[in-house]
Amino acid sequence: MDYMTLKEASEKWGVSSRQINYYCTDGRIQGAVKMAGVWLIPADTQKPVDRRRKKRGDKCDKNCDM
Repeated sequence: MDYMTLKEASEKWGVSSRQINYYCTDGRIQGAVKMAGVWLIPADTQKPVDRRRKKRGDKCDKNCDM
């Protein structure tokens, strides 16, 4: 199985390596393993869904309860 590092995954997915580190720590990336202090992520893994809330102005009308 081929693996990629945090840096490679961040370039591929367009997010920071710190955010990918959070994904790995939370167990949101299937198959990610930590070896010798380095996270290894399966190369064919899809980016996890971002669960953070959207800002009020993003696709939200006056009746939005956010």
